[in-house]
Amino acid sequence: MSDTNFVIFYVEKPEASAAFYSALLQRPPLENSPTFAMFRLDSGLMLGLWSRYTVEPAAAGRGGATELAFTVADADAVNQRHVDWSLRGLPILQAPTDMDFGRTFVALDPDGHRLRVFSPGQQSGTAAARPERVAAAY
Repeated sequence: MSDTNFVIFYVEKPEASAAFYSALLQRPPLENSPTFAMFRLDSGLMLGLWSRYTVEPAAAGRGGATELAFTVADADAVNQRHVDWSLRGLPILQAPTDMDFGRTFVALDPDGHRLRVFSPGQQSGTAAARPERVAAAY
């Protein structure tokens, strides 16, 4: 049996992206080279940053087509993270807003990858009634 535990973003400059994520995640990468960096997130998920110029087979896409989502405890934590990331200079694609799955905002990393922060909503039946909507949010 296998498990999905690794996400890889293709980036322009792995060393610059590693510095960005090191500051954002407040931890150093587990691995860092001129073409690749790797971080372990609190959930155990591994985040790889691979040079778009050395990945094989060659990558065709660019950032912005997918999201890396960060779950926080509540709406106040979403708002606080928004302030923190705004002060760090991250471009904000979506300001904090309430959606059907909870409170959320979206920022961008240097390569245009979407970083969604959200707190799942407390509406009754949200997960049970629409699992596809909740799964999409995670």
